[in-house]
Amino acid sequence: MSVVIVTGGFGVLGRAVVAELTKRGHKVAAVDLAPAPADYPAALALGGVDLSDETAVAAAYVTVVKQLGGLDGLVNIAGGFIWEPVEGGSLGNWDKMFRINLRTAAASSSAAIPYLIRHGGAIVNVGAAGAVQPGAGMAPYAASKAGVRALTESLADELRAKKVRVNAVLPTIIDTPVNRASMPDADPTSWVSPQAAAKAIAFLLSDEASAVTGASLLLSLAG
Repeated sequence: MSVVIVTGGFGVLGRAVVAELTKRGHKVAAVDLAPAPADYPAALALGGVDLSDETAVAAAYVTVVKQLGGLDGLVNIAGGFIWEPVEGGSLGNWDKMFRINLRTAAASSSAAIPYLIRHGGAIVNVGAAGAVQPGAGMAPYAASKAGVRALTESLADELRAKKVRVNAVLPTIIDTPVNRASMPDADPTSWVSPQAAAKAIAFLLSDEASAVTGASLLLSLAG
């Protein structure tokens, strides 16, 4: 049984990943900025953690290792989305997107690496298909997610000799209540379900993907 941290673990995708990993026998620690829900179905739930703050993240991961006995995997889900054209837009929103999408993944990975290299481990980052083919109004978000993809590839090369694998999933639109509300005229049957995304993430963490590192896996089919 391995120990896996899931950042952004209280959101829709985070919950699906926690459920899938728990079903597969992992001990899961869900870490999030939001308060921990009562009776959350994870081995450990840590709320109120600013995942862009390297000191707060490092302290949280010390707690995880002490309480669950180690750390073997990390899933970086924490993030957010803003639709805003560059023309007339705010550079403050660029800072926000880079902070919550890219800085969180970098801070979390940095805090986890000392534990992951002890026995080999895996990191899975959640990027976005929009990082590859961004549409109008997606520049701040897509640029931050392109940074997540670059982080994935660079870190995979950095940690290859230390037997730590680093991969990413790049979902198109995930079927969540927020996305349905913001796009009421869209057809959600073509969107990626959180459960399907969770299975892809679990695969990249597993021994079945032991030869895979530096990959960015596009998730674009409904599941």
